[in-house]
Amino acid sequence: MSKERYFLLDGIRGLTLLGMVAYHGMYDLVEIYGVRVRWFLGLPGYVWQQSICWTFILLSGFCWSMGHHPLRRGVTIFLCGLLITAVTCLFMPSERIIFGILTFTGAAMLSMIPLSGMLKKIPAWAGILGSAALFTLLRNVNEGFLGFEDLVLGKVPRMLYQGGLMTFLGFPEPGFYSGDYFSFLPWFFLYLTGYFLYQAVMPLKTVRSLLCRRMGVFEKIGKYTLPVYMIHQPVLMAMMELIF
Repeated sequence: MSKERYFLLDGIRGLTLLGMVAYHGMYDLVEIYGVRVRWFLGLPGYVWQQSICWTFILLSGFCWSMGHHPLRRGVTIFLCGLLITAVTCLFMPSERIIFGILTFTGAAMLSMIPLSGMLKKIPAWAGILGSAALFTLLRNVNEGFLGFEDLVLGKVPRMLYQGGLMTFLGFPEPGFYSGDYFSFLPWFFLYLTGYFLYQAVMPLKTVRSLLCRRMGVFEKIGKYTLPVYMIHQPVLMAMMELIF
């Protein structure tokens, strides 16, 4: 566990957090209030959304080895995810969030506790390549296929797609809907890619020196990622109600 504060990581997290708030603001405008923004519904909007979640998940995996009290942190984030599920199901059922990114991140953190001893035995670059390959292979598993985006490598047996546990794992049951769905597969392998990336680059003095660079206000924002995530959507919705 590192005792240094790598400000650049906080800064990247802060920048990504601001991007997420902006994206969700645009999502509310388009999906809830009916403002027509064509580019947001097309490839640019999709790339924007994916860049945010990829960065958060990779960064979370990268930082796992630097964190203290992984059990407490994992449980806290997982419970925050459950709280968001409960609130959205009660007050915004059409935009409910079930198995969202906080639920996934908490589950990934907790899963690393029993797995970390075994994972440390895997060479870092082999871990990066293997995890990235498995993420690529399983990227479309939610849709019932193996492959990445438009590349289809085969079908997944439909018998797997039933029940809440299988939905959490990455095989959503018929009729399942969530406004923010991040199943354990394939995203855990992206998380592992970040974990192994840490193992590969942190022994390098130049990398550690780079990560110590300051990013001003962005690093300050990045230190409060969880509370900002928890309150940003109600604040956005209140602003939208005032406007519309």
